[in-house]
Amino acid sequence: MKSTPKRYSSTKSGPAKKKPPKTKSKPGANALDGNQPVRLNKFLADSGVASRRKADDLIKYGFVKVNKKTVKELGTKVTASDFITVRGDPIENTQRLIYILLNKPKDVITTTKDDQGRKTVMDIVRKKARLYPVGRLDRNTTGTLLITNDGDLAHRLTHPSYQIIRTYAVGLDKELEAKHARQIARGVELDDGKTAPCELFILPEDETKVEILLAEGKNHEVKRIFEKFGYRVKKLDRKSFAGLTNRGLRRGEYRHLKQSEVAALRKLAGL
Repeated sequence: MKSTPKRYSSTKSGPAKKKPPKTKSKPGANALDGNQPVRLNKFLADSGVASRRKADDLIKYGFVKVNKKTVKELGTKVTASDFITVRGDPIENTQRLIYILLNKPKDVITTTKDDQGRKTVMDIVRKKARLYPVGRLDRNTTGTLLITNDGDLAHRLTHPSYQIIRTYAVGLDKELEAKHARQIARGVELDDGKTAPCELFILPEDETKVEILLAEGKNHEVKRIFEKFGYRVKKLDRKSFAGLTNRGLRRGEYRHLKQSEVAALRKLAGL
């Protein structure tokens, strides 16, 4: 009979879940709805050009024109009547939203392209549409990765305020001590601030194997948490993200999300 994993948490129900802010966005809405003004970075993200953060860079460096005039003001708003180009290419007001779930393999970069010529997730998911990964997984981290052109959804799923749960299977170089597990569950002070309370399980048959549920998505968060206590992460696999799992997908395989899964994601993100 299989032993029950040892559970460590700062609360009875695991990571605290904040209620997403209310929004007026409608599921399946176009990037521009009628003549309602929207921020330029949102329009570019919703059109599948880039994430909001990268859209801000495109604007800042002068690659975006509105009605044939270069715009560098990040707060610029546009409407359906505006003619918008990025590097000279017209951007359509509407798009077909695509949602892909990839079981990311090792030695693959989580980005749309790599200056050093390394293999990226977009070399696996070859689509004509402009897609981008939601969040990042390190080169040697495997597992569940969402790829989409839904800018609004991507923004919310990666923003800390929405407390989207990520579950990781972690392989350590030595057994995790109970006192360290309790401290990690309460929150750990890192260079960029304290981590949020989380839920953690130690597998009794091999206490170097841990499952951790996080709701923040700080850069290299899992590795930094364990390094704080002198552990080295030898293996890291994201088992789930925002309720999605890679169950049924081998490493390097992907599939399109079902409508019910998309609806569940948008509800989770308050859209």
